[in-house]
Order: sequence, then structure tokens, then C-alpha cells
Amino acid sequence: SHEAEVFHTTGHRPWGSYTILEDEDDCKVKRLVVKPGQVLSLQKHYKRSEHWTVVTGTAKVRVGDKEFMLNENESIHIPVETLHRLENTTDTDIALIEVQCGSYFGEDDIVRYEDIYGRVKEQKSS
Repeated sequence: SHEAEVFHTTGHRPWGSYTILEDEDDCKVKRLVVKPGQVLSLQKHYKRSEHWTVVTGTAKVRVGDKEFMLNENESIHIPVETLHRLENTTDTDIALIEVQCGSYFGEDDIVRYEDIYGRVKEQKSS
């Protein structure tokens, strides 16, 4: 019997990279690699929650107004519409698994509030 080959999409970001491991109507699973000294944007989503599990390294995580240090094999749940951010304050890569659950997983359901790479959209004044 022949096993089907599985191709995973990998995307590159200023902070590192992600690989999509699963992409279904009701969930999306990614493996993220965050480079030393890099920071994901402070953001929230309206149509999905997320669950982060650290595979290697130690991540500084903000969820709502609380900050945590997540070590290997530790995880945290990020509810819908909750501000969150992940930062690598160490000198080695962090790898984590991100499980998204909800009704929509598009990149346009990312509302950024702070971003060191200049990806926050300016609010147009009327």
C-alpha cells in the first residue's frame, strides 16, 4: 500500500516561520518557530481562539493583561477577542504548536495593536 505524500505550507515572517500542519473548516494547526529576540505582534482575533504549546525553548507570553513564561511542554489557552503576544527573550529558537479553533482562520482576522515590524494599520482620521 502506498501512503499519500503530505505537503505542508511554510510561511516566513519577520519573527521566524510557521508551517501549517492541519487546515480544516473548524480548526487549523501550525508549528511556529520564533527566532531569538523576536516578538509577535500584540493582537486579537474575533473569530477564533488559540492554544499554544511550547515544544522547545521558553516563551514570554502575554494573554490579556497577564504575562507568563511558558517552558517546554507547557501550554496556554487564548480566548476569542483576547489580546495576546509571544516573545522570545532567549538566545535560542522557540518552537511551538498553535491550535486555532473557530469559524474563520483568515489573516484578515488579525487585529494588531503593537508591532515592532511596522505592521499596524494606521487609523484614518475623517
